[in-house]
Amino acid sequence: MLLTMIVPCYNEQEALPLFYAESVKVVNDIGCDYEYIFINDGSGDDTFAVMKQLAAQDEHVTYLSFSRNFGKEAAMYAGFCNAHGDYVAVMDADMQDPPALLPQMVEILMNGEYDSVATRRTNRTGESPVRSWFARRFYQLINRISDADIVDGARDFRLMKREMVEAIVEMSEYNRFSKGIFGWLGFRTYWLSYENVERVAGKTKWSFWGLMKYAIDGIINFSQAPLSIALWGGMLMTLVAFFMLLVIVVRRMAFGDPVAGWASTVCVIIFIGGIQLFCLGIMGQYIAKTYMETKHRPHFIIAETNRNGVQKIK
Repeated sequence: MLLTMIVPCYNEQEALPLFYAESVKVVNDIGCDYEYIFINDGSGDDTFAVMKQLAAQDEHVTYLSFSRNFGKEAAMYAGFCNAHGDYVAVMDADMQDPPALLPQMVEILMNGEYDSVATRRTNRTGESPVRSWFARRFYQLINRISDADIVDGARDFRLMKREMVEAIVEMSEYNRFSKGIFGWLGFRTYWLSYENVERVAGKTKWSFWGLMKYAIDGIINFSQAPLSIALWGGMLMTLVAFFMLLVIVVRRMAFGDPVAGWASTVCVIIFIGGIQLFCLGIMGQYIAKTYMETKHRPHFIIAETNRNGVQKIK
């Protein structure tokens, strides 16, 4: 059995050696053959140098260095495209995905009942209350309006059989949201819960607004509900405007009372105009996603690697 560990890295020079030291002990205890695929996602520190050093001392280490920062989704996809393992794990280098869980995950898959083992945090220790509240609302919303099955607290950390990895590679869409893709595929998944672990070193690369944008991308990629909201909202406002017009006409004809006040008229115009712009913005997001898909640009470009036969552009 070959175990592949895909580890996307962006400015993780401090955490990466700690992750490698801990994870290699765990894998050796499992007793299986293994390979690391470290992806340098355009880091601005010495992350790539650390990868080269690890590769020099361990022949099981493969590094893929992007030509620029393409994002974590592209890094994970590059790992999937170049993984050879019978079982494939996706892990963060900051140790928030505990390597100590790997033996239990491997054991669950080897029993044959499940195709993947996914992890979820049971708490959000260390996060701000505002960020935690928005995260929970996001999971509730996307599960209600889309076909993607995403558990609250779900991490990208999971172990998958080869068949599931091949299915992920076949889903070559440019606008990727892996949590949604994992859920949409529908393979049998065992959810493994654990207490939240804070970063072992370095700082998080996800700001509040970065997470907000990521959440919006996930909703747009896996749901047409925003378009339906725009449609029904437009219909509702049309009906309201029609009835208000009837009220004005009847009032004028029955009582000869002109409608007074330009301020109220301006407020109504601004309100309706705002709704129209909001609906156009929703449609614009979907059009932009479609536009990016039709360009067929590569998800990633690998500038340097230590492995022959690597798929450098995909």
